[in-house]
Amino acid sequence: MAQALSKAEQVARAMEGQQMKRNRWLSLPAVIFIMVFGVLPLVLMFIYSFLTAAPYGGVEWVFTTKAYVYFLFQEDIFDGTLQFAPDFLIIYLRSLIFALITTAVCLIVGFPTAYFMATRPPSQRNWWVLLITIPFWSNLLVRTLAIMFIIRDQGLLNGFLIWMGVIDKPITLLYTDFAIVLGLLYSYLPFMVLPLYSSLEKFDFRLVEAGFDLYATRRRVLWRIIIPLARPGIIAGCLLVFIPALGAYVTPLILGGGKHLMIGDLIAQQFGSGRNWPLGSAQAFILMAAVLVALYFYVRNTSGKVQHGR
Repeated sequence: MAQALSKAEQVARAMEGQQMKRNRWLSLPAVIFIMVFGVLPLVLMFIYSFLTAAPYGGVEWVFTTKAYVYFLFQEDIFDGTLQFAPDFLIIYLRSLIFALITTAVCLIVGFPTAYFMATRPPSQRNWWVLLITIPFWSNLLVRTLAIMFIIRDQGLLNGFLIWMGVIDKPITLLYTDFAIVLGLLYSYLPFMVLPLYSSLEKFDFRLVEAGFDLYATRRRVLWRIIIPLARPGIIAGCLLVFIPALGAYVTPLILGGGKHLMIGDLIAQQFGSGRNWPLGSAQAFILMAAVLVALYFYVRNTSGKVQHGR
């Protein structure tokens, strides 16, 4: 009997090994695609960040760390001494502030929206999801240009306010910080609503009724029952909004008019008009390293809470 069991176990293990080999072969195209179009460009940019910028674009294969040094310092053209230059840090700080504001506003607006969608009858929820995803049907550039035409001095918003008698002359909204945050909010709000809806859709609303039966107020039910159980969706939505908003390129370029640079515009300038590929590569890797470090500590500090909430 033991021998028969051992043979059956051997056959099962052999079949499992063959299945694993088949899975590896099936996943090989995806792995190759990721390596060629994902990992290889990062490796090339990492190498470029330690090379010397060519006079007319490109790189010269001379090893140097000047790209990382010039991120914080500027070389004097007369004596060659290094002086602290916080220009890049200011742009990074501005991008961080814009991304945090966008994430916070998306959460404030997206949570009630997702809660409303999750409390609709099941036959209506798919329609609400469809309405949320409609902006994805058009290109981001088109949507950003639409916002520009709405908030410009002769746009729809100023025209409506003047017609209502609220203002006497147009308010300058375009090419301001407000315009950039508004564009980021409109672009990334669905990335907050959908994870929240996915989390709240599975929520057992009998827990809310139990909280009210125990004489809990609406605020206590929200903070002690709903939010803890929806924390995985909140974390996912915040990450999906914060990371792309931090490196946004199209929105600040169009709605900011090039006057309020963010990290994406700064890096694009180094590869374009600046013709300094090593510096652009270094700036991109500094951004990626900062985001990865922040995500590591954020996930490590919230993983236990997420498990408890789930």
